[in-house]
Amino acid sequence: MTLQMQTLKLALETAGRAVRRRFGKVGYRLKGEANLVTEADLASQKAAIQVIKKAFPTHDFLGEEDARKNTGSPYTWVIDPIDGTTNFAHTFPQCSVSVALFYKNQVILGGVLNPITNEMFLAQKGKGATLNGKKIHVSNVKKVHEALLVTGFPYNRNEIMPELLHRFENFLRAGHDVRRLGSAALDLCWLAAGRLDGYWEQNLNPWDVAAGTLILTEAGGKVTDFSGKKWPKMQDFGRQVLASNGKIHAEMLTTLSR
Repeated sequence: MTLQMQTLKLALETAGRAVRRRFGKVGYRLKGEANLVTEADLASQKAAIQVIKKAFPTHDFLGEEDARKNTGSPYTWVIDPIDGTTNFAHTFPQCSVSVALFYKNQVILGGVLNPITNEMFLAQKGKGATLNGKKIHVSNVKKVHEALLVTGFPYNRNEIMPELLHRFENFLRAGHDVRRLGSAALDLCWLAAGRLDGYWEQNLNPWDVAAGTLILTEAGGKVTDFSGKKWPKMQDFGRQVLASNGKIHAEMLTTLSR
């Protein structure tokens, strides 16, 4: 195991302990419309960054909770200390710590840990994806009408409600069924593990999707924007997310644009 992968796992485990210790024990405050932050977010982020800085002091990092080191290093660690903070705050156990390593604008390592269920998803570019050490692969569903789909809604949903509901209706009519689980990182990982078949969302950030995107693609899936294009730069990750097992991607694109 490389030092980078060892660091990734240790960062996830250390941050995960900070989250798990506080599950059901902390309050929260709003940092924006429908956007929460808790003491656990801050503790988790601090724990992950400490691990990364100790192993790779010259690397840059970007954390959701106003943590940034930008010296021009080609390596940037991107951290979401709790993806699914609303779930966490309400003791709904669908939340995760997400950590990815970019080399320039390409994700080369990704890890997502649900600290409540202890499911850890890992991927290294070109090496496949695992769940708790076992290889995972996307589903074999070939038609949207057979697919279990998942989505999420952005914090500014009131501003764009008509388009959100239009897309939701399109997929609700076309698919087998639709879920809304509340953690983009885990949505992508569950898609990688074959539990879900397709996913769409918009107005996310790199820390929400970077790790999950690598895990999904290494498991055989596909991720693009709503026009079918890949994200060219790190800052573009998450603005529009259409993800699938690869087999229904073209049909999902068509459904999305109706």
